[in-house]
Amino acid sequence: MMSENSLATLGGGCFWCLEAVFSRMKGVICVTSGYCGGRTENPDYESVCGGETGHAEVVRIEYDPALLSYREILEVFFAIHDPTTLNRQGNDVGSQYRSVIFFHDAEQEKIAREMKAKIDGAVTEILFAKAFHPAEEWHRNYYGKNPFQPYCRYVVEPKVEKFEKNFPGKLKA
Repeated sequence: MMSENSLATLGGGCFWCLEAVFSRMKGVICVTSGYCGGRTENPDYESVCGGETGHAEVVRIEYDPALLSYREILEVFFAIHDPTTLNRQGNDVGSQYRSVIFFHDAEQEKIAREMKAKIDGAVTEILFAKAFHPAEEWHRNYYGKNPFQPYCRYVVEPKVEKFEKNFPGKLKA
């Protein structure tokens, strides 16, 4: 019997970092960078970066729950970004870079709240997943297409390396 795929929507700073990490994770089918949680109906990169839309840069992760649990996704999420810094990840500053989990059902909310409670000083927001807006095409697989771009080398690459080092059993073959 074939299992139905599930969704996870997470924000932890720049979506290029999250996409680069989760696209390497066993059980993940697709990762899409985008925007969620704001009040603007048709956000774009420029408006979200301006910090006035209320949206966060996020990734929507489609995964196979027979191969990967939501808890495992959140373990990696909390390990690769700083959930204790409000509206900031490294040099990326503003509410668009906040730590946020957009849950899709009551079970995801329960797991997210349990895991956040175990982290001293966590400021991660836990909110119901509203409309997801895919980012512009040029953001997709940004790290894969631009591995030598300075931001990718100094910000994205260390997160990918941290994931690969700390979660070797979760890497795609």
